[in-house]
Amino acid sequence: MHRYLPSFIAVLVVLAAVPAPANAWGALGHQLVGALAQTRLTPQADAQVRALLRDEPEPTLAGVAMWADNLRTTDPDRFKATSRWHYVNLSGDNCHYDAARDCPGGECVVGAIETQTRLLADRSQPFEVRRDALKFVVHFVGDVHQPMHAGHRPDKGGNDFPITLRTDIPPEEYARDRYQNGVMATNLHSVSDYYVLASAYLDLEAYSRRLAAPLRSSWVLQRTPAKWASESCGLSDRYYPASHEMDATYLNRMRPLAEQRVVRAARRLARLLNATLAAP
Repeated sequence: MHRYLPSFIAVLVVLAAVPAPANAWGALGHQLVGALAQTRLTPQADAQVRALLRDEPEPTLAGVAMWADNLRTTDPDRFKATSRWHYVNLSGDNCHYDAARDCPGGECVVGAIETQTRLLADRSQPFEVRRDALKFVVHFVGDVHQPMHAGHRPDKGGNDFPITLRTDIPPEEYARDRYQNGVMATNLHSVSDYYVLASAYLDLEAYSRRLAAPLRSSWVLQRTPAKWASESCGLSDRYYPASHEMDATYLNRMRPLAEQRVVRAARRLARLLNATLAAP
């Protein structure tokens, strides 16, 4: 019998009863995208960001990067209304994005980035609308660069792909009851969101320093959210392991790809904000 088999059987039962979180990357990944992007802002864009976030508890892009996910507890109705904005399912061949098919009514991460960017750029909009648009854009650019948020498989971005992960990394608060004897009962989506980057054992400041050099040299072509989604989709299959049982070997193998996606998201977020918040 496989050594993880009892835990794997348990995970099938547990995951069926627990709703999956909507976040991509977890807090660390989203904050990295925000912190790295802020270092690439033009003076004009940086001034606009500071003005729009002046009343926030943490008035930085990193400080608001998790706001769209935190609506789950701070404003459940708004979270429910915006929950489809965190991902897109590309159902066509070759990860081609078709707006009418994949994002009807703009209700996906690609449509949300496009809509919120327009609101952010429109200086006739109320302050609160532009402020929230900025917070949405910061988060959703991170989301669309997480390959499990722009996949093409019918398993809800890995949420229906159960995993038992042997790890010493403490689970996120919502999942603590699924961590027993060093084994986490989870799913592939959560592993790719949280555990892959957490396995570097670095805090935000230290991780930002590590990624500073890759940030300077990152490739930034693919200029539209639709292209970003297609690019992520093309990488999503690389996240699927051969087994439903994994350990640090998988996390270490996937971390360079996750870091690449975070860096690329940060560069593209900075470019988007620089263009959107340029002096009128």
